[in-house]
Amino acid sequence: MSTTTTRRMRTAAALAAATALLAACGGGGASGDDTISIVGFAVPEAANAAIADEFSDTESGAGVGFRTSYGASGDQSRAVVDGLDADYVHLSVATDVERLVDAGLVEETWDDAENKGIVSTSIVVLGVRDGNPKNIQGWDDLIRDDVEIVTPNPASSGAARWNALAAWGHVTENGGSEEEAAQFLDDLFANVVSLTNSGRDATQSFLGGTGDVLLAYENEAILAAQNGNGFEYVIPETTLLIENPGAVLTEAAPITDDWLEFVLSPEGGQRQFALNGFRPLNLDDPGVVDLSEVGLEASDIEGAADADDPFPAVTNLLTLEDNFGGPGWGGIVDQLFADGSEGEAGVVTQAIEKSGKATQ
Repeated sequence: MSTTTTRRMRTAAALAAATALLAACGGGGASGDDTISIVGFAVPEAANAAIADEFSDTESGAGVGFRTSYGASGDQSRAVVDGLDADYVHLSVATDVERLVDAGLVEETWDDAENKGIVSTSIVVLGVRDGNPKNIQGWDDLIRDDVEIVTPNPASSGAARWNALAAWGHVTENGGSEEEAAQFLDDLFANVVSLTNSGRDATQSFLGGTGDVLLAYENEAILAAQNGNGFEYVIPETTLLIENPGAVLTEAAPITDDWLEFVLSPEGGQRQFALNGFRPLNLDDPGVVDLSEVGLEASDIEGAADADDPFPAVTNLLTLEDNFGGPGWGGIVDQLFADGSEGEAGVVTQAIEKSGKATQ
């Protein structure tokens, strides 16, 4: 049996499992049986819109409408807890879905399928100005005295947490101590000149002329190029696989189960994610992108740094599961991002406070 056939079978199995797990999530959704209310973090808005267009052309999706709300992942998660209508959430980090589980809005089994609840993936990259005038080649260049950085705020943005964890892992997963990693984060945030609410806001700040380097999702750089606002980007030798979760709410309209199945399907949602700069899911090897699995060729991906290899392999690709005690964020959340209200503040929280940018 070929590798391609095996991967398709594994993906199909994951889809079947996800559908089975979500079968109990029916009910009269807040948006009505023919409308799906999507609440998401800001970055995948364009991709989800493209997926919705494709879904509308399927038998299941014919006549289905959509209502959408996008913003910073943490803010969106808290808004749903506070009553924002949602049938499906597409958030940046799993902890923002777990908040909904704790509130009784999402089933505890939401991440039990083979895809572990993940619907979209990307990597952390370093966006730079045209021609890379500061000669940024990797993480260590970001703590030079002549470099100014744009990144979102971990207090509201999931993208910011991926960025910070990638920076932490650059040190700890290459032989450095946690003390050295903490110092690296202190030095990095000392160079931050724009600490925005969301990943999309950070991109807009950078495009507006702020900073020398943007900590960003790879797909944000590709999408910006597709929209005529491109910037160059560097993939560090060590970077982090970004894994964004999606989940159906317990009171969702029944059609939302079909939507999630389509989002996960190789030639449905995953194809559209790839066309919008995300790395399509690979359940066998997250570090490998096989565009043929989603019916595409390299030339179909516009805006990538290398048209012949739009999603290149990373020399040292870190993942939550392999490097940080996952699946899920586990104790790394408190270690890095605790706000200090119930004990010692996390390493990243302290770094931001030391930088004087905590109120930005």
